[in-house]
Amino acid sequence: MVRQVRYGGGREALVEAAVEIVAAKGLRGLTFRAVAAQAGVNNSLVAHHFGTRDALLAAALEWAVERSIDTTLLLDFESEQRFTNALLESLVVAPGIQVFQYEMILEARRNPLFALPVKRLYERYFDVTRESLRRHVPDGDLDAVARHVFSALEGFVLQYLAGVEEDSIRAGLHALWAVIVDRSSTTKA
Repeated sequence: MVRQVRYGGGREALVEAAVEIVAAKGLRGLTFRAVAAQAGVNNSLVAHHFGTRDALLAAALEWAVERSIDTTLLLDFESEQRFTNALLESLVVAPGIQVFQYEMILEARRNPLFALPVKRLYERYFDVTRESLRRHVPDGDLDAVARHVFSALEGFVLQYLAGVEEDSIRAGLHALWAVIVDRSSTTKA
């Protein structure tokens, strides 16, 4: 899908194109030429904005994490239905964002250049999950519970991408929400 890029929007279009290409073809499919074609811009614009393929991938990883947080409503553990629906909808509408992140996590094991960006990916997700859970979990347990909840969510995302039925994922999210709410009501009593 070649897109029209508004003036000044080339960098974001390139990052988004990189995510789409890696999600569809893996890291081997990522070339400056492929990214430029996908983004609908001149090939030289990729080098201008990023210089190297690794810099493009690092920027794409940051973009994918923030986009994932926004679209899944990870910052909003207010309502089970809203959270579950947002998470599942983001997987249906843009699964490539998650696929890209898993590709980068695996690449970090082979390429030490990505170890720090992947570490930051997890730190960002844990921080956001911790903030979302703050009203449900007492401070003393917050870090451990946030890691537990995010790990469960990450597992659900991976299962969805592997083809597990949406109803099964929904049931798992419902059970996870019940644990969070039960823990919240138990600690407040």
